[in-house]
Amino acid sequence: MIDVLLSALAENGAWMLALLTFMSCLALPVPASLAMLAAGAFSASGDMNIIQVMFAAYVGAVLGDQTGYALGRAFGSSLLRAALTPARARVLGKARHFIAKWGGIGVFLSRWLASPLGPYVNFLTFTGGVSWPRFSFWGAIGEAIWVVGYVGLGWAFATSFLQVADLASTLSGLIAALAALLIAGLWLKQAAKRRLPRHL
Repeated sequence: MIDVLLSALAENGAWMLALLTFMSCLALPVPASLAMLAAGAFSASGDMNIIQVMFAAYVGAVLGDQTGYALGRAFGSSLLRAALTPARARVLGKARHFIAKWGGIGVFLSRWLASPLGPYVNFLTFTGGVSWPRFSFWGAIGEAIWVVGYVGLGWAFATSFLQVADLASTLSGLIAALAALLIAGLWLKQAAKRRLPRHL
């Protein structure tokens, strides 16, 4: 998997990175974060230009966010039902609660801190009262952190690329789990408040 990714990046350059970040923002199963780490490592060795790498990754991510928002707004629940599985239903529920709770800040956090929710936040933001300008503003800032963070890590630790990639994958999973626990805890707290009697 990693060998194929490295070969594709080496052969196709920064535009391949833009395509991967674009696809990842539409919930397609592509290793965008790993690709950014690899591109950062290639930049450190002089095989790629780090400015071009960051620009390509950022443009792909922002265009992916905008496409996801437009698809969600245009097709709404029919789009979500078409690809619904039990696992995806759970993620959609978490994303919906995330947006309802945090609004524009939720868009920002889902770009880099709770990134597994990011594509689903794109599809659902229009239902949470977040306007397109707010979505675009917070999304653009969050994507900048995601891109600079991963490309910068790849560049800084180019000689330990595989170890950094493994660590980044583990941390991403841990952050996603913590975000899920936070959302579940907030939901349980609200549910408990609704069930408490008004007069003791």
